[in-house]
Amino acid sequence: MAKKAICVLVGEAKGTLTFTQEGNGPVSITGEVSGLKPGSHGFHVHEFGDTTNGCVSAGPHFNLDGCEHGAPANNKGSRHTGDLGNVEANAEGVATIDLKDTFISLQGMNSIVGRSLVVHADPDDLGQGGHELSKSTGNAGARQACGIIGFAKV
Repeated sequence: MAKKAICVLVGEAKGTLTFTQEGNGPVSITGEVSGLKPGSHGFHVHEFGDTTNGCVSAGPHFNLDGCEHGAPANNKGSRHTGDLGNVEANAEGVATIDLKDTFISLQGMNSIVGRSLVVHADPDDLGQGGHELSKSTGNAGARQACGIIGFAKV
C-alpha cells in the first residue's frame, strides 16, 4: 500500500508539498513553493519536527549516518539522509517541485515523517563549495520556509 505525507511550508516563502512512496520504492516529492527569489535554493529535511522558534527549531540536517553534506545523487555514506539538493525558482519566485529520492523513506529507519523540511535562501553547493559550511550545510544560507512532515490520508 502506498504511504503519503504532506508538508505545509510557512515563513518568508510558502508552499505545500506531497510525499508518496509505494512499498520500499523511492519517495516522490511534488508541490510548489512561492515567495522565493529567482534561482536555486537549498532543500533539506532537518532533524526535528519542531517549529516553535520558527525554522531555527528544526535543528541540523537529518543525518542518520554522521556523514558530511553532499548531493542527493550521492549514495548512502556520502551525504546526509536529508540532503535533497536544490529547487529552482522561476522569474516569478515560484519553484515547482517534482523529484524522487531513494535514500529517504516514509517508513522505517530513514523515515522523514515527523521531521521538518526547510527551503533555504541560497543555493546548496552540495558540499563542493570550499566554504567552511560546505560540508555541514552546503552553505545554503538562511532558512526561508519550513514545515513539519506529517502523514496524510491516502
